[in-house]
Amino acid sequence: MDFSLSEEQQAVADLATQIIGEMATPQRLTEIERATDPKGPFDDTLWAALSEAGLLGIAVGEGFGGQGLDFVALTKVVEVVGSVAAYVPVVETLVSVADTIDRHGTEEQCSAWLPQIVDGSLIATAATAEFFGDLVAEGLSAPHTTATASGAGWVLDGVKACVPSGLRAELVLIPATFVDGEVGLFLVDVADVDVERQDGPLLPEATLTLSGVEVGADRLLGGSTTGGRSILDSLALRTTAALCALEAGAARSALTLGATYTSEREQFGKKVATFQAVGQRLGDAYVDAEAISLTAAQASWRIATGVDATEAVAVAKFWAAEGGQRVVHAATHVHGGVGVDREYPLHRYFLLTRQIELTLGGATASLLTLGARVAATQ
Repeated sequence: MDFSLSEEQQAVADLATQIIGEMATPQRLTEIERATDPKGPFDDTLWAALSEAGLLGIAVGEGFGGQGLDFVALTKVVEVVGSVAAYVPVVETLVSVADTIDRHGTEEQCSAWLPQIVDGSLIATAATAEFFGDLVAEGLSAPHTTATASGAGWVLDGVKACVPSGLRAELVLIPATFVDGEVGLFLVDVADVDVERQDGPLLPEATLTLSGVEVGADRLLGGSTTGGRSILDSLALRTTAALCALEAGAARSALTLGATYTSEREQFGKKVATFQAVGQRLGDAYVDAEAISLTAAQASWRIATGVDATEAVAVAKFWAAEGGQRVVHAATHVHGGVGVDREYPLHRYFLLTRQIELTLGGATASLLTLGARVAATQ
């Protein structure tokens, strides 16, 4: 793969860094947290600025108000958001929903929803996780939620769990299983479902209950009752890659905080960074952070170029889940007591990393996927 960015991709990264870095300061994030919005923290000012700069539509087709750039450019925006732990729903709105509608939606669906996402007036999310007994897991192979034909549309019944931005979103992409076993994805108004808060490490999520929710035929993504399973697989792959990019930004910033603090802090007349154990700990964290960044970049590049990215995404997922935890724990430990101070920015990276790991499903699942893939090629 080619790790270098094109001129356009670099320009996107630079613009995102400038806007997000200037606006999502630690002081601004603290202000948002103290507002205790019942829907969860959200930086509406930053969201509007990203829209004005064209970054919310960076990968949306030009015909719908976007810039028409590729998946790498989109994940660079996501990575910068992770680098400051900004409170804007870029993964769920821009990747899970906008990117999926842009690639698979009908002309009418794209015209109805994409311009609203691009101008910042619509927050959307996707609900793929479901309850399996007392556990929550991705219901990708056969969603428990059902879609039953009714008149000119469908009736949806089921429960979706751990929906990101589910308390704030107005539109949700719902996978459901038809009577014949096929899978379809429906564009559903959140106002039509029952919403219950679920608290996460950093951001609240939601449980969505659909009980006899009626939707028109025009709400079936792509307008066909076939091919939905491949759309869902693609959505999961690209959302996972975006979460890995989000973690890449968070891990790098957590490491930078640790390195900066130990290079300035003194004990026994010496900089803490010169202590062998501290140097080794941060050295290991640097390797992890680089692995997260490079594997996330590889996954995004393979998706953008249209080659098989299944294995690359599984590798990136492992490093984001496993390596991310090691990085934030190392950064916390080398800070000493300061590392657990909630007035210090490091705690956001720690909690964001934990939330990303829980969303990804942990490192073990990725290793099992990779192992099965390797075994299948023997």
